[in-house]
Amino acid sequence: MLLATLLVGCGFALRGTSEIPAELNPILIQGGDGTATGRALLDRLQGSQVRVTEDPREARAIVRILDETRDSRVAAVDRNGKVLAYDLSLRVTSDAVDAGGTPLVPTQRMTLIRTLDNPDIEVLGKREETEMIYRDMEEEAADRLLLRLGAALR
Repeated sequence: MLLATLLVGCGFALRGTSEIPAELNPILIQGGDGTATGRALLDRLQGSQVRVTEDPREARAIVRILDETRDSRVAAVDRNGKVLAYDLSLRVTSDAVDAGGTPLVPTQRMTLIRTLDNPDIEVLGKREETEMIYRDMEEEAADRLLLRLGAALR
């Protein structure tokens, strides 16, 4: 009982819960189906008490994923020119408006970067690891979007 009280007091919340005011339910995610971050955001909201709609007329808040871009660049090479590491980046631009189009969260761009070491392994393994890193970044971007939305609406 004491542990539960301490966790609640420190702000701990289970993953999937979000602090979106009830008066903004239901929420529409625009661009969500076309982007991995949008799909991760939908998963997060469906695991919480926030209701998600696909009908723009029913939505009281609209979170828009305006752009999502993946990129990679060489981060390190050895003296022979062999690539030792890549920087993988994910850029997500988003905003949120109410049903009338009034901004709730201004347009924001976030960039997440991870380093992928390039050891001598199979190409297939590198591709799978790269996709795992991008999925992790997309999930983190969704979490950050929810935090920003919750903070802006308090």
